Order: sequence, then C-alpha cells, then structure tokens
Amino acid sequence: MIIMILICGEGLGHTSRCLALGKEFLAAGHKVHFGAYGYSKELVEKTGYAAHKIPSEIVLVGKAGALDFKGSIEATLKNNQILGGPKLLRLIKDINPDIILSDSYYLGALAAFTLRIPIYLIINQSNMEEFFKNRGVFLRILGGVAKKFYNKVFEKVDKLIIPDYPLPYTVCMKNLSFTPKLEAKLFYSGPLIKERYEEVKEISLKKPHVVSLIGGFGYREFIFKKVIETAKLDPSIHYTLISGPSFNPSKLFDLPENVQVLKFIKDTFPYLKSSEVVIAPGGHSTIMEALSFGIPILSFPDKEHREQENNAKVIEEKGYGMMLSYSTPPEVILECIREVMEEDMYLNNTKRLRRIAGELRGPNAVREMIEEKISENIH
Repeated sequence: MIIMILICGEGLGHTSRCLALGKEFLAAGHKVHFGAYGYSKELVEKTGYAAHKIPSEIVLVGKAGALDFKGSIEATLKNNQILGGPKLLRLIKDINPDIILSDSYYLGALAAFTLRIPIYLIINQSNMEEFFKNRGVFLRILGGVAKKFYNKVFEKVDKLIIPDYPLPYTVCMKNLSFTPKLEAKLFYSGPLIKERYEEVKEISLKKPHVVSLIGGFGYREFIFKKVIETAKLDPSIHYTLISGPSFNPSKLFDLPENVQVLKFIKDTFPYLKSSEVVIAPGGHSTIMEALSFGIPILSFPDKEHREQENNAKVIEEKGYGMMLSYSTPPEVILECIREVMEEDMYLNNTKRLRRIAGELRGPNAVREMIEEKISENIH
C-alpha cells in the first residue's frame, strides 16, 4: 500500500506524530511519501526520510509570548503559496497513493476529494471558530465561514483521527466539538508517539531533574530565560533546557551550574524518561509525549492561543500537572515544580496515562484501522 502523509508545518508537533505514523507503516512493509514545508520538512529530512515540498496553508506570527492573530492572517494571505493547489494535485497524481493521511492540512483533504482518494484527517481541534471570537465584526464573520468549511470537510473525509486518549482522559476535549452525525467518524487513536516508553533508555542526569521543552517560536524566549532564573533559586534541582530551531543558545550568559542548554535535538525521549517534571508550552503533541512517558507537566500556553490554553486547563483540572502563565514569577514556578514532584496525585495520574498509552499503541492502532478499511473496500 502507498501512503501519502501530508503535514501542517505550523507547529512541529504535527510533524512528530506524522513521523510516528510513517515509521509504523514502513515497519509493516508499506511505502510512505511525506509532504511538508518549512521547519516540518527540515525535521522530516533530519530524521532520515525524504519529503516532498508542499504549499503552506497558514503562517503564524507572534511576539513577546503572544500569538499575533491579525498578523498571522495577514502573513497567510500574503503568502504566495496559498494558491498552490494545482502543484499539490500534480504531486499526488505522480505518487498515486492508495490513501492520504493529512495532519491538520486541509488543502490535502481538498486534493483527496478532487482525486477521489481515501482521506484520513488527523486533528486535535475542531472548534477553530473560537479563534475568531471577540476580534471584531469582520473576523467573527470569517469565523462563521471557517466553521462551515471545516464541518463540510469533516463530513466528507473517511475518518477523523483524534491523536489523544479516549474520554474521559482526552487532553484536547475542550477543543473538540462535533455534530452528532460525525460521531461515527471519530477514531481516538491514543497518543501518536515515535518511541514507546519501554524502548527508550534512560540517560544519566542529576536528580531531581526538570526538562524544559520551551523552544520553537522566537516569542517564547522570554519564558525560556525565566526558567533559567527559576533554576538559580534552588541549586539542588537540575535542569535541561532544549531550545527550538529558531533560538541560538550561544546568546545565553551566566548559566548556573544546575542548568544545561541543548540546541534543538530530534530525540527528546531519553530526557523525558530521565526527568521528574516537564516544562512545556500548551502544544498538544508535546503534552502527549510527556504524558505517554508518565511525566507531570508544567504548561505555559502561548498567550491568546485558545487551543493551547484549553489543553493547559485540562492538564490542571485532571491533575496531570499545572497551568502557568508568562507572568508567573520564578519563585512561584519553583514552588510549582516542588509541588508536582512531592504530591503523589500528579505522578499517579500520569503513570496511569503512561500505562494507557502503552495499551492503546496509537500508531499501531491507526495502521490496523486503515488496513482493515482498505481491505473492506477491496472485497
């Protein structure tokens, strides 16, 4: 079977879970083609796979810890690749896949409809219209149009894959809203993670250890530096800070002895397995990775990013960790670290999710579901 995996390049979490799926299909003997753009394409290639360049859909812009919503819309509309549909159609025709897996990449879904190819859409948010609320009349109207568009897409795809735990453990639950007739199309796969917990080796890190995954977009630099200030308050707690692809660690000076800063690396799983606490933004895939490894989370969602804020709220409500903000001072961050390390509730809850992730085996579940569907269509 030839699988084409199309990846939304805004947010590297989309890429990590697509790499997990690609690895699973390849191991089962299928042929896989990745389509991606920007950092996403670079990450696929750094992992060792070839990637076809596809047109981008959206461009995210931000500063000072906040998502610039209006600026993101303007940047997207100015992007000369937004009309790249014909190029994508030619690429898909050349590859001639049996199915398309599209991760939050709606242009890929439209191309699949046009070419009558089975399409499986991976999403962790279905209420995107919330982004348009309280942003003026024009954007509210745009939000209504977006809602109608997404619902039409959802109705036409073969399956909607939710890369999360099934209810009641679903982290992205506040970001999901479906009409009753779509319920039969939902497939809660469990986390789509590249490495299973038992396959990853621990590394030698001084204990207790906190790993920070605050990186990526430049506007997160503020909180990145705040974590360093937190580390200075208690030398007995050790930290590894993994920066994003757009951040240069060489700019940092006066690092305390209990902190190491690593440039962006493709495999964070050994650090997850070897730490007691994860500091992360509110991105869904990073949260899934941490919870699949049973690690409590301190989440700093990007300001005015409704999806991330909702994820972080569930983290706190379910006792998987705590929700912080860009205004949280270092002294309070330190107390939160101590609390999630000392209170058994957090570790017990996240250990349960590690066990569930191991039982669900997300990438395996997606592959088996698709193989079964394709087999039914053949017969």
